[in-house]
Amino acid sequence: MRRFFLSCSSIFAAGLLMAAASVAQQTPEPKPLTVPLRCRQSDCPVLAGAPQTAGMRSGFVSLRPGQTVGWHTTGKNEEALVVLRGKGKALIDGQPGLSFAAPALVYVPPATRHNVENTGSDLLEYEYVVATAKTQ
Repeated sequence: MRRFFLSCSSIFAAGLLMAAASVAQQTPEPKPLTVPLRCRQSDCPVLAGAPQTAGMRSGFVSLRPGQTVGWHTTGKNEEALVVLRGKGKALIDGQPGLSFAAPALVYVPPATRHNVENTGSDLLEYEYVVATAKTQ
């Protein structure tokens, strides 16, 4: 009976390894790419994460004067806003707002509730990049 159990266990383990290898072959590796930043909406995803990337997500935002993206948090992720055009304010929950004007980079730490507001008289356009934060 023990020999039968070991034999079944070996067959099961081999099957798992073959299944894992099959999944690994089906999941494409992230490859370099370019993506235009034109969009008809105010918030357009650009990089969607795996398998397109190793986990980083990105998008392009265009806000009219006075418009905001709305309060949100990126949870365990950190976020960088690359401000391409206009000026605005990064509203951070419980802190004074951080004013910025293009060209600029705004960093939002993990687990931070925040919002972005266009405080200028022209469009505010930025690219956001969200990535999983490494824990110490």
